[in-house]
Amino acid sequence: MLKVFRILYNMFLSPDRHLARSLKAVLGFLPINLELFKLAFYHRSSQNGHDQASNNERLEYLGDAMLSSIVAEYLYKKYPYQDEGFLTKMRSKIVKRDTLNEIGDKMGLDVLLKEFNSTRLSKSMLGNAVEALVGAIYLQYGYKKTEKFVVRRILRDYLDIHLLEHFDDNYKSQLLEWCQKQGKEIEYEVVQRYKMDKRDRFKVAVLVDGRTLAIGDDFNKKSAEQLASESALLELGLLSNGTH
Repeated sequence: MLKVFRILYNMFLSPDRHLARSLKAVLGFLPINLELFKLAFYHRSSQNGHDQASNNERLEYLGDAMLSSIVAEYLYKKYPYQDEGFLTKMRSKIVKRDTLNEIGDKMGLDVLLKEFNSTRLSKSMLGNAVEALVGAIYLQYGYKKTEKFVVRRILRDYLDIHLLEHFDDNYKSQLLEWCQKQGKEIEYEVVQRYKMDKRDRFKVAVLVDGRTLAIGDDFNKKSAEQLASESALLELGLLSNGTH
């Protein structure tokens, strides 16, 4: 009875009832502890008067672990005849940052992030919020409900698993393979490291036989290398614009 009252209060009387209704649309259910779920949208770069610990990093850490575990079990059951290598690659494609960023965008999490942060949004903040939401669900409801949410609302609603089977977006690996076949040397060099929205950002150049072929720019060094590799493949005519 108390649980029902709390849900009704959150939906109709709470000062955060707008958040409650937005979360219901995203999650498929109305959470009881709105403060916990609100925390999932506070990014460290925008504390909004909160102390340093009041951001979504701890929830993100927990959600990352839960996602990896749930996706691993889901793939194990879905592909009973595939080997460990295939399963590992598929899990990596699903839980990696770019995929989670796209999922967060499809879920409409940018609207909630804008509400609780004063800094400019980055794509990575979307993926962080997805992980933080998963962490919040696990803390409040446990493993079974978290698994149900991940499988039904993420894996089935926002991903095409069969398309991922044949999609290779590890551009760094593709470029390395091409260079090895052509007998060319490849290296990556950080040409600039600077601050944007209180966060480190990296500008990375990819050099082939000592010549700068392309430059990638992102908040994460590895992501910048991937962006540079993708641009290099396009420059070399090894990747079409319709591939991504």
